[in-house]
Amino acid sequence: MNATTTATRVSRKKSFYFFDSIPLEINYSDKKKDRVFDAKDIFLTTGVGRTIWKVQPKETIFSQGDVCEDVMYIQEGEVKLSVVSSTGKEGVVAILKSGDFIGEGALAGQLEYGETASALTRTILFVINRKQMLQALRAEHAFSDHFITYILERNNRIKEDLIDQLFNCCEKRLARILLLLAGYGTLDKSRWVLLNVSQETLAGMVGTTRSRVNFFLNKFKRLGFIGYNGGLQVNDSLLSIVTSDR
Repeated sequence: MNATTTATRVSRKKSFYFFDSIPLEINYSDKKKDRVFDAKDIFLTTGVGRTIWKVQPKETIFSQGDVCEDVMYIQEGEVKLSVVSSTGKEGVVAILKSGDFIGEGALAGQLEYGETASALTRTILFVINRKQMLQALRAEHAFSDHFITYILERNNRIKEDLIDQLFNCCEKRLARILLLLAGYGTLDKSRWVLLNVSQETLAGMVGTTRSRVNFFLNKFKRLGFIGYNGGLQVNDSLLSIVTSDR
């Protein structure tokens, strides 16, 4: 089963930066034909030692404070990253999908995982030891180029998330997160339906209470921005909330 590698494209709407999660195809010319980057192929052809984990929904992959010695590639599924403060308050850092990496801090000498990773859906992971991952990055230039691009795009996303958290109201933050999770900007309309994200998870990502999330979801539904049809369906008209001057 092939992984769909994703990256992020930035489009500017007034003073607000919005990220469209789009399929990333990196083409490397070999004069005869172009090939699309596939991290799974790199792991297979280089003989990099790896373990395949199959994780069930709600199962913990690693916990905050665990020893950080592996990098994991999401071959299939969705993974939630969350952190818990010293007072016990939980916040959702990100929801990652197939084509994303987790635990990459191990490559920078991080000793412990700074967050908890848990599966939202049935998930398949390639687990690569830190030394093996470094070996693959040195041996495969295509892989290292892709990984650097991925890390830079992820860093940009984190900065924009922080800007959003600092300057936008709960309603805008929720609208932006729904569009991002639904894959706004992709041609694959099936990704516009969210099946596995609870209101509690959305509240953790927005930085508000579940009751506030429920209030705004009902408002978005009343205005026709979202619907419920086999899951939470996100319509592109929701973008009007994100780009408004309110």
